[in-house]
Amino acid sequence: MDLHVIYTRSDGILLSRRQYESWRQIQDEIPDYITSLGPWSLEQVVEYLDSEHSRLDPSAAEQVSTFLASAEPDIELKFERSR
Repeated sequence: MDLHVIYTRSDGILLSRRQYESWRQIQDEIPDYITSLGPWSLEQVVEYLDSEHSRLDPSAAEQVSTFLASAEPDIELKFERSR
């Protein structure tokens, strides 16, 4: 399964399993779109998120696994809260 990592102006990072033709289609569908990566394999997404976003909580692997087990077409990734 190919996944997209989507960055938004609201500082959110979305993970999507939707099949997009191009980044322009993503931009048209997500109002606060900044940029996106992919489509990538599950392994590529987890590796990227682990290397670039160490504050994910739960871990990248857990969030991706939970996402893939759900029927949701996309999710917003969760980060640890500041203290």
